[in-house]
Amino acid sequence: MPGVYDLLVWIEGSAIGQLMRHSGPWTYALVNLSHLVGVAVLFGSVLMLDLRLLGAWRRLPLAGFAATVPAVASSGFVLAAASGVGLLATKATEYADNPFMLVKFPAIALALVNVAITARSTAWQAAGDAEMSHRNRRRLALAGGWSLASWFTAVAAGRLVGYW
Repeated sequence: MPGVYDLLVWIEGSAIGQLMRHSGPWTYALVNLSHLVGVAVLFGSVLMLDLRLLGAWRRLPLAGFAATVPAVASSGFVLAAASGVGLLATKATEYADNPFMLVKFPAIALALVNVAITARSTAWQAAGDAEMSHRNRRRLALAGGWSLASWFTAVAAGRLVGYW
């Protein structure tokens, strides 16, 4: 059964890996910039929503955040993930022993699980209610805290990958 290293060898040898390594320095630079923009859009929008779920800006209706932030965060995630594939493929085998990669990807997975659970919750469905119950506010605050911790961990670990 192939291991993680074998998968990294395959990723590095893929057409994307070849393109990233052999198309000049501007390709890597632009893909890296795209990743940074994607992460900034994702984390910036998630930060706003999570802080609102945790109780910040209570005078601003949660419904407004709930209606706009997920689409913005999703676009940032798609850009970050797509460009991240290119960055990983450039030198995937060099990341085999990088402990920050072992933190980054599980943190992203936890954040995405939180998104899936929260989006289907009755508390999220009630986000537009002017008089949300204390129980639903508490559930959304927990989801916001989990989200903030997961995404912050993923962003911090991703930043530290390059320093290993």
